[in-house]
Amino acid sequence: MTIAIALFTQDLRLHDNPVLRAAVAAADEVVPLFVLDPDIAAAGFAVPNRAAFLADCLTDLDASLRPLGGRLILRHGPTAPATARLADELGAASVHLAAGVSAFAQRRERALRALLGDRLHVHDGALTVVVPGAVTPAGKDHYAVFTPYFRAWSQAPRRSVHRPPKALRTPDGVPSEPVPVPAGGPESPGLPPGGERAARRRWQRYPLDRYAELHDDLAADGTSRLSPYLHFGCLSANELAAAASRHGGEGAEAFVRQLAWRDFHHQVLAARPAAARHDYRDRGDRWLPEDDEECAAWRQGRTGFPLVDAGMRQLAHEGWMHNRARLVTASFLAKTLYRDWRIGARHFLRLLVDGDLANNQLNWQWVAGTGTDTRPNRVLNPLAQADRLDPAGDYVRRWVPELAHVPGRAVHRPWLLADRPAGYPDPIVDPTALSARLRHARDLD
Repeated sequence: MTIAIALFTQDLRLHDNPVLRAAVAAADEVVPLFVLDPDIAAAGFAVPNRAAFLADCLTDLDASLRPLGGRLILRHGPTAPATARLADELGAASVHLAAGVSAFAQRRERALRALLGDRLHVHDGALTVVVPGAVTPAGKDHYAVFTPYFRAWSQAPRRSVHRPPKALRTPDGVPSEPVPVPAGGPESPGLPPGGERAARRRWQRYPLDRYAELHDDLAADGTSRLSPYLHFGCLSANELAAAASRHGGEGAEAFVRQLAWRDFHHQVLAARPAAARHDYRDRGDRWLPEDDEECAAWRQGRTGFPLVDAGMRQLAHEGWMHNRARLVTASFLAKTLYRDWRIGARHFLRLLVDGDLANNQLNWQWVAGTGTDTRPNRVLNPLAQADRLDPAGDYVRRWVPELAHVPGRAVHRPWLLADRPAGYPDPIVDPTALSARLRHARDLD
């Protein structure tokens, strides 16, 4: 009997999984393996919110494998030696892994290759729609601007969507460790449930036709909220793109464009792994220091700018924030307060259940003007954005209870009210000079 190991990483699903498909095709028996790697915790990624969501995902994956004749094997330790040790114990002929884009994923793959040699098989297309590096401009290794990338991405060939396996057999007697339950639970009380089955229920119920209409409306909460499931691989981006393209229509087109943005950031990070920590384009910024009351007010949702505060409070409660609110809150920290984007990126990664390195870091740089944005000095005015994205003020009233009784658009400028709401702070910066610090620092005046 031949044995293959399917090493799960960010592909915690049965549907459209090239790694699992290849392992099932390669051997008589398959060991679905997930390694709880302490290096991930040491790097700061095993935070309570994502650890709780991961526990759900692993429990769900094991429950889905068992009716097929399999089960999930869990091990603790550095991924490469733990996987190689199990492969040697079982005499596994092959180990299958999804290609990653981060520096950590690339180090992990090199370590596995060093121990497993040609028994390691790395599969593209498990984490994105278009493989990073599959489309490139002439003479370059990646696209630095989204629009030409999107044109090329739209014409790139796609692999077919794989059905889940009908059956697989996991050898008897392979010991497994229990799914870890995070001590103290998640930091945010409003986390969504993790796992492929929860992900597919959400996708099947989502009104895709209304995506273009609602995805910028903060109060309507009309985004798909699929980003946590995409981050952990409970859903396949390739399958979602194929389904949306078959569906057609304006909503589906807008949804697919967001999948392309996700791929765009993955191909940038794959080509420039250092962009996870360093400016993609250095603007010579000398950011103001972190340790002061302004940064604390931003983290706590106490800036006195209601849309910013609503977004930060949603993040604290749900471990998730609407994408438009992410852009506004990030612009406020990086451009209005003129603080290093890495301060905000760390805070987001501490709480976001969808805390994806490529999308989080490169979106922060886009906002800060040190990334791929072609207008590096743009400032997203939180007042103008509030009027556009939350015209009736319902999103703010939902998340800032101190302003719950302020009617209409007045909720976005409570400092102008004759009777100021009790308990809500005054603006921490002058509302008429939201770009002053950036303009002075970058000598734009």
